Amino acid sequence: MISIEALYNIYLKHPKVVTDTRKIEKGCLFFALKGPNFNGNDFALKALEAGAAFSIVDEVKDNSDERVLLCSDVLSTLQALAGYHRNQLNIPVIAITGSNGKTTTKELVHAVLSSRFKTATTEGNLNNHIGIPLTLLKIKPDAEIAVVEMGANHIGEIAGYCVYTRPTHGLITNCGKAHLEGFGSIEGVRKGKGELFDYLAANNGTAFICSDFDYFQAMSAAIQKKHYYGTNPESAFQNDVVGKTIASEPLLEVEIALAGKTYKQDTQLVGSYNIYNVLAATIFGNYFGVTAEAIRTSVSEYTPSNSRSQLLEKDGNTIVLDAYNANPSSMELAIKNIGNLKTGKPKILFLGSMKELGAESEKEHQALLDLVKTFDFKNVVLVGAEFEPFKEAFTYFTSSEEAARWWKAQNDTGNYMLVKGSRGTQMEKVIL
Repeated sequence: MISIEALYNIYLKHPKVVTDTRKIEKGCLFFALKGPNFNGNDFALKALEAGAAFSIVDEVKDNSDERVLLCSDVLSTLQALAGYHRNQLNIPVIAITGSNGKTTTKELVHAVLSSRFKTATTEGNLNNHIGIPLTLLKIKPDAEIAVVEMGANHIGEIAGYCVYTRPTHGLITNCGKAHLEGFGSIEGVRKGKGELFDYLAANNGTAFICSDFDYFQAMSAAIQKKHYYGTNPESAFQNDVVGKTIASEPLLEVEIALAGKTYKQDTQLVGSYNIYNVLAATIFGNYFGVTAEAIRTSVSEYTPSNSRSQLLEKDGNTIVLDAYNANPSSMELAIKNIGNLKTGKPKILFLGSMKELGAESEKEHQALLDLVKTFDFKNVVLVGAEFEPFKEAFTYFTSSEEAARWWKAQNDTGNYMLVKGSRGTQMEKVIL
């Protein structure tokens, strides 16, 4: 069995880590992970043939090649290697989690900090038990700061990530109705996400807290070093940054109060709910010494991608594409946002069903549609099995492909549209 120390010495010579043989690069390390429907150990030799320098396995299929390195468990070894690498880095490591907005917040924080520092960050949303160690192992020796996104759908997950990520600073965007199937309740969500604050409290870390959400007061009580941001200038907490929405049609504009000065912050983000993501990036930038002008420029130049709060013009329609993920909290915000816009155009909703809600699923889908009925939408199109019980009152399809064919046949223009749903429904297929 290879030791972590020995494996780390190999990693230093071959710092490219791959878990998918389709992405093999010459000289990389291949970690043969296992899943419900695959066994990476079966591809250890294939990875070497494709150019990998070594294959790390926990099952020996063929021991004739000395470049096949045996360990007790590939996943735990990958995580341990990432932790060992993290221990060599004497830099701030920022962890960001939450129910909604964590990827956009992470991207904005990265954009702001990158204006001054060599900043490493999570690519896309690789924020799970595999993505986080891969993120850590991509941090180069010259990095000055790292921003790591952490996703979770059950209690104990964030605590486990903190063991090898060792964050020095952290932020929880919010605690909403996401992954209720795994967390069990909103209280479970707060307990699970709050594991980041628990770690910071136990390790003299620094937390950045939105003062608008009362539940953070109890969650962060044990943390000694805290900085606050929010939208209420009269908050009982001393906010380092205060923001006010001054426009959100079509793009968000925020008035920022920072260090005794006020300025207008332009963005390329859709939805007033993104104000908290902007304020989070601003407080991190201010804390780490980024100038207000550099913060302002970095935030204004950030362009969302990957179906997150994107504003598109297509076939004569204005489209808000926010189809990367959805839960009751984010759906409510998005529906209220478009419902309250004074666009002068007819509005259409394309809503994909929400996943991982467990026993609360039908109730939460019903509550969402009750909200929809309070607004005057030209049409509401529902997609996915979880919406099937409500199909009589709305336009309904079992898949986004069916909805796409229907929409194309309508040849309808001049509308303002929201396209949103959980990743499993792939709602971007409706309009792309």
